[in-house]
Amino acid sequence: MPVNMAGCTTDCVEKPISICFQKFGRFVGTYPWWFFISPLFISAVLGSGFYFLEDREANDIEDQFTPVNGPAKLERQFVQQNFPQNDSVFSNQRLYTDGVYASFTAVSRSSNILTDAVFQELVTLDRKVKELNVSMGHEALTFEGLCARRYKKCTPNKILDIYKYYGNDLETTELTFPFFRFGFSYIFLGYSVGGVNIKSSVIKSAKAVRLFYFLKEDNRSRTDLWLNEFLKGFPSSLSLNFIKVTHSTSLSRQVEFEANTKDVIPLFSITYVIAIAFSILSCLRFDCVRNKVWVATFGVFSAGLAVLSSFGMMLHIGVPFVMTVANSPFLILGIGVDDMFILISCWQQTNVHDRVESRLSNTYKEAAISITITTFIDVLAFYIGLMTPFRSVRSFCLYTSTSILFCYIYSITFFGAFLVLNGRRENSNKHWLTCKEVPEECPVGQSKWYELCCVGGAYDPHTGTEVVQPMNHFFKKYYGPFLMKSWTKVFAIVLYCIYLIISIYGCFQIQEGIDLRNLAADDSYVVKYYDNEKAYFSEYGPNIMVVIRREFPYWDEKYMSDLETCIEDFKNVSFIEKDIFTSWIKSYKYYGYHAKLNLSAEDVFKDNLGRFLRFYSDFKQDVNFTNNSIYASSFFVQTVNISTALDEMNMLNKLRETTQKCPVPLLVYHPAFIYHDQYAVIVSNTIQNIAVTTAVMLLISLLLIPNPLCSLWVTFSIASVIVGVTGFIALWDVHLDTISMIILVVCIGFSVDFSAHISYAFVSNKKPSANEKAVDAV
Repeated sequence: MPVNMAGCTTDCVEKPISICFQKFGRFVGTYPWWFFISPLFISAVLGSGFYFLEDREANDIEDQFTPVNGPAKLERQFVQQNFPQNDSVFSNQRLYTDGVYASFTAVSRSSNILTDAVFQELVTLDRKVKELNVSMGHEALTFEGLCARRYKKCTPNKILDIYKYYGNDLETTELTFPFFRFGFSYIFLGYSVGGVNIKSSVIKSAKAVRLFYFLKEDNRSRTDLWLNEFLKGFPSSLSLNFIKVTHSTSLSRQVEFEANTKDVIPLFSITYVIAIAFSILSCLRFDCVRNKVWVATFGVFSAGLAVLSSFGMMLHIGVPFVMTVANSPFLILGIGVDDMFILISCWQQTNVHDRVESRLSNTYKEAAISITITTFIDVLAFYIGLMTPFRSVRSFCLYTSTSILFCYIYSITFFGAFLVLNGRRENSNKHWLTCKEVPEECPVGQSKWYELCCVGGAYDPHTGTEVVQPMNHFFKKYYGPFLMKSWTKVFAIVLYCIYLIISIYGCFQIQEGIDLRNLAADDSYVVKYYDNEKAYFSEYGPNIMVVIRREFPYWDEKYMSDLETCIEDFKNVSFIEKDIFTSWIKSYKYYGYHAKLNLSAEDVFKDNLGRFLRFYSDFKQDVNFTNNSIYASSFFVQTVNISTALDEMNMLNKLRETTQKCPVPLLVYHPAFIYHDQYAVIVSNTIQNIAVTTAVMLLISLLLIPNPLCSLWVTFSIASVIVGVTGFIALWDVHLDTISMIILVVCIGFSVDFSAHISYAFVSNKKPSANEKAVDAV
């Protein structure tokens, strides 16, 4: 119905589109078989793309769940180019990747793990790990053959070396923490011993020990075989009396993520079955002619064809298939079934005596605009999601938006054509199952069962439409009027305000960033390992590489003064331990002092640097000294008390702020920063996507819903849903990450469907009062 506001008719777009759909409906009704068979053929052709599914699968966590051009990825390239790893002098501190390793944490069953009995079990564990071997062809792969080496020996676990040296006397040995002098060097125990109780820097007791077994990175196929053998045989075959052991490897996160997706798929299948069963049961009628079981079945089938066509087309094109895309069919099923119910509802309001093409024409006139609004908004919402820097979100949005388009096309072609074919059956008064003609009235003397099963074709003689169904009757006669009562409205508004207050409060509690432990199943061994890490080893965080990324006059006192100031700024950051600092410059000056070298002179500084680096081989990996020029160098600072995602975000931001303030060109890097980079973009990106989607949604609503005020209410309704979902997931301790970002986009899709359909039904209703319009819309 045209609505004039400020002298302007607002149905100038909606009315001609509605007329076009009316004509299109008549065309489909005239040639239904063409529109029924063509989607089947198209789906069969495009569905062949599933042949490429295995090749298109892309579940690499770093590639899919971290920003495409995150700063840390560029920093890693710089580190790789300037500080190549020395395989003969392995240093996990200087890795620019997570490394290749196996690890376990041992937690004491008593109050102290630093006892002889416990360490005997740890030594047994260590021996079992080193005895593991796996065959590769005719070659036996052992830890000794694959281990990362330091001076021709496998990188040791220093805490075990300490025990082997002190033996039974370990319990009475004063182990200082975090550094312990062992022989001629100091050993850092912060990563090895956890849950410590310290008095005057001496460990009185500890709760946990963590051991690492690093492997060379030069042949991943060989090391992966050994690590998989480690996961199979450890530690289930061991009987331990004094410790509880959890284990993990560098493969575990990826392997468990992929395993978790396989566990989730059956749950999705159950959900699909429930949704399909509900859809079909909702269309069940006790009239054997007007029964809509086949209509519902083909409505669901139409959504399935949309998924088959769209996914197949994307796979043909070569779009990566990320596991998050597996959520998409559930959304498409919801949207497809929703459109199906709208079309069935409008079909049932047409006159049963009209020709089927006229009935479909009138159905499209009433329903097509409504489903067009939701489709356009949904598609644009998901295409806007392509602006995100996360590949997993891009893939999801591309697959889903294309699926929604196919779902819409098949709804107004394939499903509409089946409505016509089903309508022809109804016009002939044929049984829904047997397709045999049945009487409209029950013959005298027949039972109620006969009447139920073999008599049909009833309709409302006053309106000529199908008989109102019980569910429609409930909403029209009971729920709708109940909702329109004054006290119900007041109660609903109060309840809504409470919901909104809680939601807004929750939005301020949101934490950003993907928690990698959530990528595995709750009962996974990886989760237990991460829990122990958090409980006992969170005091000392990652050791951060600070890189001087250009040529720099290290011999010049003025420039070095600027660098020293920057170093002090790093040490003053709250997340940095001031007393733990590793620097080749500091050691070189100490070396120069004892060798009586004038390192303030450039030629002396450079002439003696090569000799120093040969003597201190670890530092050789910290300096890019080529052709008598120092192109880059690095030093290390130690982070502390990084236990939450908020700590990680604040630590990274603070370190990068410190580098920007420094007059010396610096960058900070650690492999974990690849994942921390999401903190910098996740919130702004989510807000951007939601804001742009909301603006687009408002524009489409204004164009297609013939009432500007209603369009604003639709927009406000959807915004409040987004606020609600965001607020409540925060209160349920779900972080804002790439996966929850996808869920928020999905929420826009579902909430658009509900609010837009009801709003359009309200404004297009011809009843005189607002309450009557609202009841009919419901």
